[in-house]
Amino acid sequence: MCRTLLTFIAITDREHPEYRVPTEDWRRSNPKGYANWFRSRMRTVFDAHRRAAALAANASVEDIPEYTVRTPLQSAIQILKRHRDMMFAKRSDQKPISIVVTTLAAHAYQQENTITGAIYRILAEMDEYIEHRNGVAWIANPTDPAENFADRWTAYPERKVAFYEWLDQARRDFSAAAQATDRKRIVAALQPRFGERFLEGVESVQRNSLHGPASYYVGGLRKSLNPAHRKAAPWRRVDEGMVRIDRATLRRDGFRTTTFKNDGDPLPKNCSLIFEAVTDLPKPYRVYWQVVNTGREAEAANGLRGGFDEGVVTNGRLTRRESTLYSGTHSIECFIVKQGDLAAQSGQFIVNIK
Repeated sequence: MCRTLLTFIAITDREHPEYRVPTEDWRRSNPKGYANWFRSRMRTVFDAHRRAAALAANASVEDIPEYTVRTPLQSAIQILKRHRDMMFAKRSDQKPISIVVTTLAAHAYQQENTITGAIYRILAEMDEYIEHRNGVAWIANPTDPAENFADRWTAYPERKVAFYEWLDQARRDFSAAAQATDRKRIVAALQPRFGERFLEGVESVQRNSLHGPASYYVGGLRKSLNPAHRKAAPWRRVDEGMVRIDRATLRRDGFRTTTFKNDGDPLPKNCSLIFEAVTDLPKPYRVYWQVVNTGREAEAANGLRGGFDEGVVTNGRLTRRESTLYSGTHSIECFIVKQGDLAAQSGQFIVNIK
């Protein structure tokens, strides 16, 4: 028997038809094992922050209690849960449960050293860690793959819908905050989901705190994703639906076509890219794509771009073809316009090129 199995405990589920019959397939949990897994997902940054705290206190690392060290992953999860709680204040029975949010966030986290980076990575990739086993959505307990944290989604499909509703809204809200140009607009973008008191409390934290004030993490996101040549959307925003870039593929001569992730490993030059987006909006609508390039090569070639190009629908999908011409960090975003209004916006998909 593996070590983590020794920490399993049975948990009670009064809604289960065999609640009073102890069997081998009782719902199980592994709190100690899960806690160890969660710590492993932030170990590198946790150790670095603990060493920094020890240095600042002129103490040894062992003198710094672990509970006093807070990582960007923990802060990001706290912020996202607050967003969820405010969004589902009147529908608490449908809000995504904390274990789902925490597990997917920890999977998506890649040791980002800032709250900005953690939130952006989590929102961009957390749904990629939802499996589908025989048509059933599955978010496995990392220490026991037989336990599905999303098991209620089958009996209550509205909870699955609610999760994606929350994720899409969070992406839109943080994207809107990232595009704001001053504190007033940042607060206006976030206040409906967080509340004024929460934002004031977060902003009261000092600049050098490991928690990071709201204006600082949002400002950092704005700086990294909103260069001066990126044009603002010219349409009135109405938010009637959802659009997201759900697939990106790379093709280069002599190699098999491969998919790549948002803000993933750098791609080689001189390759063809295809981006595919999906939307829940009914036709008719118009599709626009915004490509933003950065770096000296793009600037020297007058290829920074930043405007809007009208796209087409191919075989029922929203597709855009690009190529890897310039080294640097670039982005692409999809916009859906209905009757002259911005009905949906995907959020930026980041492309790194060697």
